[in-house]
Amino acid sequence: MLPSQALLPAVVFALTALQALASDTFIAAVYEHAVILPDPSEEPVSPDDALGLMNKNMDVLEGAIKEAAQKGAHIIVTPEDGIYGWRFTRESIYPYLEDIPDPVENWIPCTDPSRFGPAPVQERLSCMARNNSIYVVANIGDKKPCNSSDPKCPRDGRYQYNTDVVFDPQGKLVARYHKYNLFAESQFNYPKEPEVVTFETPFGKFGVFTCFDILFYEPAVVVVSKMQVDTVLFPTAWMNLLPLLTAIEFHSAWAMGMRINVLAANTHNTSMEMTGSGIYAPAGARTYSYNMKTEDGHLLIAELDAHPRLSPASPPAVSWNSYALSVETFSQNDHEFTGIIFEDPFTFTELTKPGGNLTVCQKDLCCHLSYKMAEKRDDEVYVLGAFDDLHVVEGQYYLQV
Repeated sequence: MLPSQALLPAVVFALTALQALASDTFIAAVYEHAVILPDPSEEPVSPDDALGLMNKNMDVLEGAIKEAAQKGAHIIVTPEDGIYGWRFTRESIYPYLEDIPDPVENWIPCTDPSRFGPAPVQERLSCMARNNSIYVVANIGDKKPCNSSDPKCPRDGRYQYNTDVVFDPQGKLVARYHKYNLFAESQFNYPKEPEVVTFETPFGKFGVFTCFDILFYEPAVVVVSKMQVDTVLFPTAWMNLLPLLTAIEFHSAWAMGMRINVLAANTHNTSMEMTGSGIYAPAGARTYSYNMKTEDGHLLIAELDAHPRLSPASPPAVSWNSYALSVETFSQNDHEFTGIIFEDPFTFTELTKPGGNLTVCQKDLCCHLSYKMAEKRDDEVYVLGAFDDLHVVEGQYYLQV
């Protein structure tokens, strides 16, 4: 124990050291992974077989993590479903799940792997982070037992969650996020409440959520607007199909609109239209990749401002509400029509001119577009569409698209 007269210099030294570690910029990495998938089956495999498949995927991810660290990256994001894929029923995914504790437990799986029971996946991810001195973000499955005292407890006596984990450069578990907005994922449960997960680093405040979450107020907008994060970590398995829009354009626009950094790591599977990863800043994409021609994974690395809202490179804030109120109102025209996407009845209006302003409305949602076409073939039709209603395909929830 330090004597009292030595405490003040020690505190000053510690604060100085922390300030020295803080940085105005950092190097970010994302890896688009061509996931090795299990054979489709409704029957559970053995735990050894499940771990064998996951280790094959983690072998690939470990190579990407080592390369990113050697190139100076401070953090790397890997995709949703990147360790075991998505061909599962509720029963068949169970051997792939681990009990993931709350980060308040101050746990380093790499040095204490059996503290919360068998956790070989968390142990290996923790060691990847620790051995390479880098933050590692990965998507795995969490299992939590429950019983009849919980009226929402599933019949099999457990909750199963699509889960993001973050390990710091010491290998400590610093964040755990349970995906709230599931997309046709009957193998997983919805958390009882949406989670808002953030953590501090020497290069800014980070938030984390998963794929379909980005379309909803909770948690996506809450994490950014109320928690004031600098960077969003975004594991995803994004299909480049309507109404989800293409990954690059949507995620880049989201970063620009929210005035934050977004590290989006997508799964790579061309048969399912899954590709498109990037590192995005408020001023635009720093780097991105979209590849429908090969089945290769791809590592992306770029430098970002640690506090993008304060950066002189970031565009000034825009009052979208004021802008929307200032836009000229357009009446219905002959080119407006309805169409179905994912069983949702959209209202569309056609872009018939080479450039101009266009508005389409459905209920309380109006979307305005200022555009200019570089070229348009005779066999192409471009439209602006809006949907403002209850979406019922994967469940029932309100959507504005």
